Amino acid sequence: MQKLKLSTAPDRQKRVLAVHDISCVGRCSLTVALPVLSAMGFETSILPTSILSTHTGGFEGYTYRDLSADMNPVADHWRALGLRFDAIFTGWLGTHRHVENLDHLLDAVGAGAELIADPVMGDNGRLYATLDGDYVDAMRRFCGRAELLLPNITEAAILTGTEYPYPGYNRAWVADMLRRLNDLGSRVAVLTGVSLEPGRIGAAAMDRYAGEMLYIDDAFIPGMWHGAGDVFASALIGAHLLGTPLDKALRLAVTFTARCIRRTRDAGTDERLGLQFEPELITLADNLQ
Repeated sequence: MQKLKLSTAPDRQKRVLAVHDISCVGRCSLTVALPVLSAMGFETSILPTSILSTHTGGFEGYTYRDLSADMNPVADHWRALGLRFDAIFTGWLGTHRHVENLDHLLDAVGAGAELIADPVMGDNGRLYATLDGDYVDAMRRFCGRAELLLPNITEAAILTGTEYPYPGYNRAWVADMLRRLNDLGSRVAVLTGVSLEPGRIGAAAMDRYAGEMLYIDDAFIPGMWHGAGDVFASALIGAHLLGTPLDKALRLAVTFTARCIRRTRDAGTDERLGLQFEPELITLADNLQ
């Protein structure tokens, strides 16, 4: 098999692999990561873990097909082609087999790639009903390999074995949680969906070598904003991979997500269709300059 010719130029276009599910309707997962990262200048490849007719938030009767059996053959084909990635970004997996397949993927094409993990496992203090303790253990081990880790508060508590903060938390709790996440192995931990004052929401981050907590927020807009976490994560990852300092990358991602939410609210369309991020991609690209 003829191997691919890959550029070695210092200013070459970086290549990112996004490993998520595909929800055919309802902007989330791959239908967010692919356009956002592409608009930020990356050659973005995909490895679907499953395919659904819609996402599962508020829809009934959706179809679901597990693609775990296809993941290893895809990785083996890429290895035969000599394909390599600058970064591998993982999201929803869903089964132990998917997690195990990621070990195979990293062995096949992960040499030199920065691993970025969004450990999609739960929300509002609860593990998703389809997952169990063994899955959590497998995800915890996998997340220990990630350079950049992006859980929400529920997922952070699950990963670190910490009690969910009922009825709330403060800045000291958030900083301690970020340190615990870094102790799992990540260099940079980002905690999403953080609110440190009424009417505001954003994200907090910590680089283990700096040890300082960063926090950026914006106005909280009530609603069920499906895919907002994927919009935020994709924008943050893109800025990070372009070498943007962590504080500026965090601000860019929070601001971009807030703009998308406001646009979606003003449009008044069904919230289950996800955020109207596409018209904001031009502004996102301009803000990278």
